[in-house]
Amino acid sequence: MEENVLELQGVVMTFGGLMALSNLNFNVRRGMIKSIIGPNGAGKTTLFNVITGSFPPTQGTVKFKGQPIQHLKAHKIADRGISRTFQTVELFGNMTVLENVMLGCYTRIRTSFLASGFVLPRSRRKEKRIRETALKILKFIGLAHKFKDLADSLPLGEQKLLEIGRALASEPELICLDEPAAGLNETETHVASSLIRAINAKGITVLLVEHDMKVVMNISDEILVLNYGQKIAEGPPEEIRNSPRVIEAYLGGEA
Repeated sequence: MEENVLELQGVVMTFGGLMALSNLNFNVRRGMIKSIIGPNGAGKTTLFNVITGSFPPTQGTVKFKGQPIQHLKAHKIADRGISRTFQTVELFGNMTVLENVMLGCYTRIRTSFLASGFVLPRSRRKEKRIRETALKILKFIGLAHKFKDLADSLPLGEQKLLEIGRALASEPELICLDEPAAGLNETETHVASSLIRAINAKGITVLLVEHDMKVVMNISDEILVLNYGQKIAEGPPEEIRNSPRVIEAYLGGEA
């Protein structure tokens, strides 16, 4: 039996009188690419925010590797092995490409305040290791040649790759990617899709929110469909492609 790296049981998220997520139950098996799709306002980003600790669910349980995490702060969840990107790219634009990835490394390799302040040998060794790790990640995502460039000088497609690289720097077991292909042209979308496959090939489980159905259908092992905060379908791509409920949710009429 395959291990579930992530499990949601009875998750509800309300904002005042608005039900953003309603009794949501699903699992993500270790090593898979699972996509979450649905119309605008379906609750996809809210779901990511719950999983990664931006806010706790109103009720229900979120388990990572069998342990409840719904009560933990975001940085504690990141420490456990979950990282994420955002719909709108969130980089430090006035820092270099390399420095942005190095920031992600610091969540895994910590140096004490005194060691950093006095630049002790141990601190220097850690700084060197962080830099080497960040450069390897930049090579992996195809941005090593731009390590000295400022992040905000990159085109959108490369900024999205850089944000993925920074998320990888924390050495996650599960990476949550929020619309990595949004706003990209066909070539950039192909690069992003190839990178997602390469990440998964390294043994990292991928949870993907994406509107580009070609991307979703081509790279997903399973697809979860949300509508108004409820799960309306779940299964392999071909099953989802032919689901009357999914077609109705997207087209607004009878399948």
